[in-house]
Amino acid sequence: MFPYPSAHEPPITQTKALLLALLCAVWAGTGLVGHDPWKPDDAHSFWLVNHILQNGDWLVPAIAGEPNMDKPPLFYMTAAAFAKLFHPVLAPHDGARLASGFYTMLTLLFTGLTGRELFGSGRGWAAAIILIGCLGMLVTAHQLVTDLALLTGCAMMLYGYALVRRRPALAGVLLGAGTGIGFMAKGFIAPVLFLLISAALLLFRNWRERPFLVSLAVAVLCALPWLTIWPALLYQRSPQLFAEWAWTLNIGRWFGYARGGDYDEPFYYIKILPWFAWPALPLAAWAVWQARKKVLREPEFQLPLVSFAVMLLTLSLVPNIKDIFALPMLLPLALLAAAALSTLRRGAANALDWFGIMTFGLLAIVMWWGWAGLLLDNHAKITQWLKEYQPGFEPQVNTVSFWVAVAASVLWLVLVWRVGRSMRRAVINWAAGVTLLWVLTMTIWLPWLDSGKSYRSMVASLKQALPSQYQCIAGGRLDNDQRAMLLYFGDISGVGKDLGRRSHQRQA
Repeated sequence: MFPYPSAHEPPITQTKALLLALLCAVWAGTGLVGHDPWKPDDAHSFWLVNHILQNGDWLVPAIAGEPNMDKPPLFYMTAAAFAKLFHPVLAPHDGARLASGFYTMLTLLFTGLTGRELFGSGRGWAAAIILIGCLGMLVTAHQLVTDLALLTGCAMMLYGYALVRRRPALAGVLLGAGTGIGFMAKGFIAPVLFLLISAALLLFRNWRERPFLVSLAVAVLCALPWLTIWPALLYQRSPQLFAEWAWTLNIGRWFGYARGGDYDEPFYYIKILPWFAWPALPLAAWAVWQARKKVLREPEFQLPLVSFAVMLLTLSLVPNIKDIFALPMLLPLALLAAAALSTLRRGAANALDWFGIMTFGLLAIVMWWGWAGLLLDNHAKITQWLKEYQPGFEPQVNTVSFWVAVAASVLWLVLVWRVGRSMRRAVINWAAGVTLLWVLTMTIWLPWLDSGKSYRSMVASLKQALPSQYQCIAGGRLDNDQRAMLLYFGDISGVGKDLGRRSHQRQA
């Protein structure tokens, strides 16, 4: 759409592209299977998925029979489809978590396409690699959370905006689909972002042209089915649940929060972005600084800057503030950071490169040393701390996990040694280092993490303490997530919020 001059760099050959795609796939796929639903997000989302699997009811999200109307069901439906598709090869929670990888890979795809469309050949891979290197993406991208579907919708929207001049009709389809996917994932936040970003772009002369208006019209038409079908069906099922979703938990809550004027932490995301968006944020800031004299005149910079500003302002003024809600802001920052590679000083690139290599190399050594200390029980302080943090954990060597971790460590060393000199080297090595740590975490450290973040051991302990026959369990202090995990891991279905809820008879 808007060609941007690039620095003289070695072209990305087909072999290099395949290796970068493999890096993205390893980063996105590692950790999706092989562990229980973790507290709190995995457990919460999985039982909403399990409700669809057990009852076939995709219209009303529910946990342990209790309607949970906070969000529409698109992500849970996708996760249920993956769980069914891979049953019985994978456990239901593992199969469901593949939906997270599915949406994450789509996000990387559309981010790369947007980077290439805005800044030219080679910038697409840079944008995707920078995104997987962002620290805020690492854990969240592998959890069973609806925010990943919202992120995909936002990435589609940005690609749609980028295509406006070259292919306005397709741009409108992507804008509408992205808005709809975001709506069906998280509710009204995606349509609000679409309206505000579109209105803000119209302030610039470059965007007040017929192709953009055509794209907006097509986008509205394409978004309507997404925005109306599920709400209409929900209203037919239960006007009360519709009102709870639309007003109590969403629109009314927003209006009440806005009228109150007592905003929780309006500067929260500004405070966390330096680490959450590292290394995209400093690279994006450099790109804006280098293009400061033309940044407000050129559409390729207007789009990510306007998108970031709208997302930051809107998300900072909503009733609920969490780290995970900042994910959409990483998309425009990654795009701007990709543009920075054209003008980044060699000294700065080398500094980032060596900082990443030394940091991830040292952390990898610490992770291997800590794992060996647990295995050998060497009585070091870190070993004692790890044992106290997860009491009762008995370390064992899983042969497959061990050799995967060894292979990842060796391949990282080879990659660091063999990556050719270019301005892309720093971000590739950074992303590779992040991937290495994640692979080590999800292989040799996975049993230790699973023992503390899963409900399985708690439920097993509870079952041992229960009599062979019982009439009820007092559930007054249990939330829906805990009730759901008792049912999933222990088949304990007589747990309710009220004392005296009857349970089925347990067999001796």
